[in-house]
Amino acid sequence: MALNYIWIFFFLVAFVIGLIKLVFFGDTDIFRLMADGTLDSAKSAVMDIALPLVGIMSLWLGVMKIGEKAGAVNFLSRIVGPFFNKLFPEVPKNHPAVGQMMLNFSANLLGLDNAATPLGLKAMEGLQELNTNKDTASNSQIMFLVLHASGLTILPVAIIAQRAIFHSKDPTDIFLPCIIATYSATLAGLIVVSVKQRINLFDRVILSWLIAITGALGLLIWCFTSFLNKAQISQYSSVFSNLLYLFIPVVFILGGLRKKINVFDAFIEGAKEGFEISVKIIPYLVGLLVAVSLFRTSGALTYLGYGFKWFFGHFSMDTRFVNVLPIAFLRPLSGSGARALMLDNLKVYGPDSFMGHISSVLYGTADTTFYIVALYFGAVNIKKTRYTVPAMLVADLAGIITAIWMSYLFFG
Repeated sequence: MALNYIWIFFFLVAFVIGLIKLVFFGDTDIFRLMADGTLDSAKSAVMDIALPLVGIMSLWLGVMKIGEKAGAVNFLSRIVGPFFNKLFPEVPKNHPAVGQMMLNFSANLLGLDNAATPLGLKAMEGLQELNTNKDTASNSQIMFLVLHASGLTILPVAIIAQRAIFHSKDPTDIFLPCIIATYSATLAGLIVVSVKQRINLFDRVILSWLIAITGALGLLIWCFTSFLNKAQISQYSSVFSNLLYLFIPVVFILGGLRKKINVFDAFIEGAKEGFEISVKIIPYLVGLLVAVSLFRTSGALTYLGYGFKWFFGHFSMDTRFVNVLPIAFLRPLSGSGARALMLDNLKVYGPDSFMGHISSVLYGTADTTFYIVALYFGAVNIKKTRYTVPAMLVADLAGIITAIWMSYLFFG
């Protein structure tokens, strides 16, 4: 229901702003630009997102099918079962969806976006099989999607690469702020959903896992910063993430050989599902991306930025961060749009300036919330998203605030 109101809000606000620009400011091009934007977005939803996703989906759903038949997914389910059984009480113990969610979180953690999406969609399908009300998001689906969208990552490889392209003297210096900001977003999302679903976060199992995860992240950060120089961090991050990208299918294939299954037939069986899912999500992507395009092209995001600048200007505080808030506003709506703003700031201000740093950290913190909702719920025909979007936006807000704070702490 929340997504329905947001979609209507985008259309109506964009139209009203366009009308004001036409009537009061004589902007005769505004509605042409808005109309062209909707056509471009509709085309992009199909040609730039859905169709390329077919290949990626086919590849990783094929790999997942091998992993399922080889028993790797069930093996993962047993490892993380005690923790996930507390966070997802509706999911039976050792259910394949547990292993699928774990693979998705692992791919996100390592910055493997191409693998994370199909693995996540497979996990959502597994949760949908357990969902008794097929058009309404279950508690487990909401928890999974909020944690997924919080974007916890330890290897922000893509951002490091972009900073290197712009000749940053130290492209990896956003490594630590990005980890802290994304972890804050994940914890915020976890807390909000747990409170709503009455999950006891002080349970001994949950608390011990959270402490262990926090400790592992802290140890990793200490190892990277204590034993590697800046160039080595960038190199190791890139090599490690790509190694893991290929390590997963190789392990599944070896497991399939051990189980004596026909590995290639299993791959083909899973790959066929990729096309079906990609076609199914097209209407959802078109509808959402067109609304986002209207909202952005009308100038609504720009005016929102002006409003925040005016508001914070009344306080005795450093307001440099206000200039990059459009990245934070646009990131939940459009990943490509937010990336364009970040790259423009890197070009104009320089990657090693405060503006370049805060732009990089902000972009690496939030995720494309509305795109994720449309993609994942569209894939399983969920129409009633309940409190998913508000919970995801709270996680985004926590990540944004932390990202700004960390940017001032490290680079301000």
